[in-house]
Amino acid sequence: MRTDHVDILWVHIWDPDTPIEEMMRALDDAVRAGKVLYVGISDTPAWVVARANALADWHGWSPFIGLQLPYSLVQRDIERELLPMAGALGLSVAAWSPLAGGVLSGKFTRSGPDGPTRVNPSDISERDLRIAREVDAVADELGVSSSQVALAWLLAKRPLVHPIIGARRPGQLGDNLAALQVHLPGDAVRRLDEVSPPSLGFPAEFIASSRGFVYGAAGEQTDSRIAGGR
Repeated sequence: MRTDHVDILWVHIWDPDTPIEEMMRALDDAVRAGKVLYVGISDTPAWVVARANALADWHGWSPFIGLQLPYSLVQRDIERELLPMAGALGLSVAAWSPLAGGVLSGKFTRSGPDGPTRVNPSDISERDLRIAREVDAVADELGVSSSQVALAWLLAKRPLVHPIIGARRPGQLGDNLAALQVHLPGDAVRRLDEVSPPSLGFPAEFIASSRGFVYGAAGEQTDSRIAGGR
């Protein structure tokens, strides 16, 4: 690679058999040695990342500065805990599989796949197809591709999120990059949100539903960070 260091070293999954303190100390050693500039982590519970960065803060070690997580209109699970945590701690989020393996590209809802796919068509649920069709509808209204709408939704949600694109062909790459020029109207964002609501579960949903009872009228006048950081 003709370099004596890497810009960011990713821990690609949490190893529950390795103490968090040991992991963070080892990563800090790599940073202090000049081999790594920053460290990030993928596919890890929010409580582990929060504890790891608290330990780093206490000991003066290098903290995680970013997360790699699956995020798309089809899979919004990270809005439960991980995205609110990332926002609170100032972590960037590299969203992998932003097109849900091609489900949101239109290839399964328009003319069918024209080559190898990451997803078996028989494994796509009716829910996912319903979401994909709404993406198609918004794309047709705006005169852009379905992929661009799905990526633009990610970019419109939070500035800390940036998608990892997995184009196979130059044309796909150009199409994906053009999503940077797509502005989704508020109504389009709302429609996409409503067709793909995540189940935030307890305690987020309970806290959100109790705001009126707990805080009264004042609760409606505050900027809540509960329920996925929205």
